[in-house]
Amino acid sequence: MEKRKKIIAFNTLLRKEIRRFMRIWIQTLLPPAITTVLYFVIFGKLIGSQLRNIDGYPYIDYIVPGLILMAVITNSYANVVSSLFGAKFQRNIEEMLISPMPNYVILAGFVAGGVARGLAVGVVVYAVSLFFTVTPFANVPLALAMMTLTAVLFSLAGLINGVYARNFDDTAFVPTFVLAPLTYLGGVFYSIDMLPAGWREMSLLNPILHMMNGFRHGLLGVSDVSPGVALLVTSAIALVLLITALQLLHRGVRIKS
Repeated sequence: MEKRKKIIAFNTLLRKEIRRFMRIWIQTLLPPAITTVLYFVIFGKLIGSQLRNIDGYPYIDYIVPGLILMAVITNSYANVVSSLFGAKFQRNIEEMLISPMPNYVILAGFVAGGVARGLAVGVVVYAVSLFFTVTPFANVPLALAMMTLTAVLFSLAGLINGVYARNFDDTAFVPTFVLAPLTYLGGVFYSIDMLPAGWREMSLLNPILHMMNGFRHGLLGVSDVSPGVALLVTSAIALVLLITALQLLHRGVRIKS
């Protein structure tokens, strides 16, 4: 009976999160599609047509995995941080924490909502890419695993940011000053083989580089790092964030009055 109640609680929270971003799809699903079209027109067609192939692929094909995963990262993170901060602002998160609902169910509901939005946007971006090029799937299980793990990781990161955020400005700090630089320097538009020796080694310290290349290996079969290492790095960071998020909810950091 207790297990059934937990499943009902999780499903209720997940449905709420999905309805939340689907209700405003013009703000959540449409902008990534428009942005992707601009990336493909400017970088893929205009600039990409002037560039040589990378790892045997035309430039427009090479950037498809990066654009998909960049959208997954941005949207899975944004969904959870905004949702949790909104719950804090409206003070209904306290009702969840004092209810019989376990903290891990609350965590799972928010994270699953972020993953749902991230994957939905990823599918939209991939659909848009088909108007410009057809990308092969070299390893479907790897591509799905990397995309899902990345969505989980950044949903957890968004939850942690939402817990610590004191105002709406705090929810925008990490995406603007941390995620954006790491993402653009994570191999979305280039291979690290194009960088000088010292910068190549420094780039390997960027965890998003491993995620991008793991996903690219799943789609194109080429990458700058081993897909096994990419999976290991992504899983390890996600585990650390999971433990941290559970501890924050358990202690009620900046949530409980």
